[in-house]
Amino acid sequence: MKKQAFLALTFALAFTLTAAAQPKVGDVLIKNGAVLTVTHGTLENTDILVRDGKIARIGQGLRAPDGVEVVDATGMYVMPGIIDAHSHIALSAVNEATNPVTAEVTMEDVTNPYHIGIYRALAGGVTTSHTMHGSANVIGGQNETIKHRWGFTNPDDLRFEGAPRTIKFALGENPTRVHGKRGASGGKAKVPATRMGVEAVLREAFADGQRYMEAWDRYEAEKKRNSRAVPPPYDLRLETIADILRGDVLVHCHSYRADEILMLMRVLKDFGVDKVTFQHANEAFKVAPELAAFGAYASVFSDWWSYKFEVYYSTAYNAAILTRNGVVTSVNSDSGELDRHLYHEAAKSQRYGGLTDDEALALITINPALQLGIADRVGSIEVGKDADLAVFDGHPLSVYAVPQMTFVDGVRYFDRQRDPDDVRLFVDPEASLDDGAMISNDEHLHELEAVGDWLFHLK
Repeated sequence: MKKQAFLALTFALAFTLTAAAQPKVGDVLIKNGAVLTVTHGTLENTDILVRDGKIARIGQGLRAPDGVEVVDATGMYVMPGIIDAHSHIALSAVNEATNPVTAEVTMEDVTNPYHIGIYRALAGGVTTSHTMHGSANVIGGQNETIKHRWGFTNPDDLRFEGAPRTIKFALGENPTRVHGKRGASGGKAKVPATRMGVEAVLREAFADGQRYMEAWDRYEAEKKRNSRAVPPPYDLRLETIADILRGDVLVHCHSYRADEILMLMRVLKDFGVDKVTFQHANEAFKVAPELAAFGAYASVFSDWWSYKFEVYYSTAYNAAILTRNGVVTSVNSDSGELDRHLYHEAAKSQRYGGLTDDEALALITINPALQLGIADRVGSIEVGKDADLAVFDGHPLSVYAVPQMTFVDGVRYFDRQRDPDDVRLFVDPEASLDDGAMISNDEHLHELEAVGDWLFHLK
């Protein structure tokens, strides 16, 4: 048994090292596709040359440099990699529900690179996700923007380099239920117990952060005159809130009702914060002009509501109304299932709201990129941008379209024609592993059998 366990671990390590050895950037020439640039219309029968993970050239009749792979996309559509502005894949924890304000926590070091949801998202053309914890806190922890570099084992390898920091806020029933209301929901009978209490928590936290920031500013000024100046006590929670006030951290706020959306904008305005994306925002269409005037963004569902009391009222026209009022709007998944179908979700918004193809595709590409502060890198097909690309066998807004290939930084991380059978199958823990029914890759059959036998005997 010890020898078997040792062999299994050895094989598992070999697989890990093999996966981790993939290049971080790639070279490829994608030829003859219908290129949906999003920002510059559709280019028929067009080639995209990728060098060192970046889009180097876009045009017709391009030739591949020596050693560069050629992908024939004749009859296919190439679009920017889809961006999910509100995802829950790759999570190791969902809620630090011990306090209504937990700005000191972060998902940075608890992103799980082994989460199968990353691969499934790639199968839906998604190349970037904004991963967020749950909504128990009025001011929660910091989120993580990741690229779907499936196969890497270090969370740092998934991080979207240079992406701005973001933080999760929450309004409404979630924080009031978790913290304020005793009973079956497990509340703690503390502020906030009401929607009024949510605003009070926000204002108190911002005021504390403001005083903290001012104390440190005074210290920095004093230090120039007095080398023995004593700094204020360091507090990571208040430091993070101070960074929000400085504009260094982008606010992404779980919200539903129009009155609370207006409330948060008033609070943010009072404290000089102008960077906010309202997540869910089911009633945002009611206050679309106010959102546009503030410069706020909205990341919404296409047609998902009525799953709890405060979400009873919404409309499938939400994204279109916001778009027509000049609000930068995205459609997100908030789900490990819908993230594979975001192109369908964008199409629903087009169906109900009459958006153009580019407007609908922008909901899942350039608009979420703007909301996450990464639009200079991704979200459209332009020379100089990262080669995060998705290839479909039909127009991605068609219900019949199926993703065929997904590239991140020019590296092909998903290919439907080369998709290993074992990543698609449900693994029944009660089934025998001896028959190799879940194995299709003969090259690694003996390694997988060794690992499977070891796990079977550990049951």
